[in-house]
Amino acid sequence: MLGSQLRRLREAAEITRADAGYAIRGSESKISRLELGRVSFKERDVADLLSLYGVDDPGEREVFLDMVKRSNEPGWWHRFTDLMPDWFQDYVGLEESAARIQTYESQFVPGLLQTEDYARAIATRGRPESASDVVERRVRLRMKRQELLTRSNAPRLWAVLDESVLHRPIGGKEVMRAQLKRLIEFTKRPNITIQVVPFDLSGYAAEGSFTMLRFAEPELPNLVYIEHLTGALYLDKRQEIEQYSRVVDRLMVDAETPERSRRSLGEVMDAL
Repeated sequence: MLGSQLRRLREAAEITRADAGYAIRGSESKISRLELGRVSFKERDVADLLSLYGVDDPGEREVFLDMVKRSNEPGWWHRFTDLMPDWFQDYVGLEESAARIQTYESQFVPGLLQTEDYARAIATRGRPESASDVVERRVRLRMKRQELLTRSNAPRLWAVLDESVLHRPIGGKEVMRAQLKRLIEFTKRPNITIQVVPFDLSGYAAEGSFTMLRFAEPELPNLVYIEHLTGALYLDKRQEIEQYSRVVDRLMVDAETPERSRRSLGEVMDAL
């Protein structure tokens, strides 16, 4: 995120990567790596770049320099890095910093709302009895991520589920029943909203699952995260964010109200 913001500032100032690299006693390739978040940041380099890009306001500079410190500190998930590809480590860090998380899921219950048994069924491809130590650590990682929803400065989570998610018996009927019960419990939290898109409107507003992260700091742009089989996409361009924001608005209209969605969860749970 810090690299992305530095790129935005450089482009707005119409400064080339080569000139920016020269200003910090580096090269064009170093600036490229910094902007892609592939190397760690030095406070002196960022301070010099901010001056070059015309960022003189002390408050704004402090936000960026604080991000330098935070970007170089290992998070709680550091002990799980052997289980996570780099692209997902980035997401967990951004998720921790978000003020609002908006997610749409067409296949599974979002990871932040899963029970242990549901997560284990996914991790073992439906064979929880064969769960290895690695699988159990992955489940613990997912449960640890959920702690952000109950902390004092918890983000606002808005989750929209395709109705098919409720009828897909991941882990079997008992596991799914417990998962639906957990979702109902989550709806009672003031910072969590769950909505269900009914079958007759399924697939119109969005073509696939995605998550939008919004941050409290005005200097940070919104970010869309799309995961696929071998990696993930991070979208932060203005036109991309605007398009996904329209999708979010459409989903809010197409989905049942939070109260009606809660009743739907209960009805499916009772049917199981």
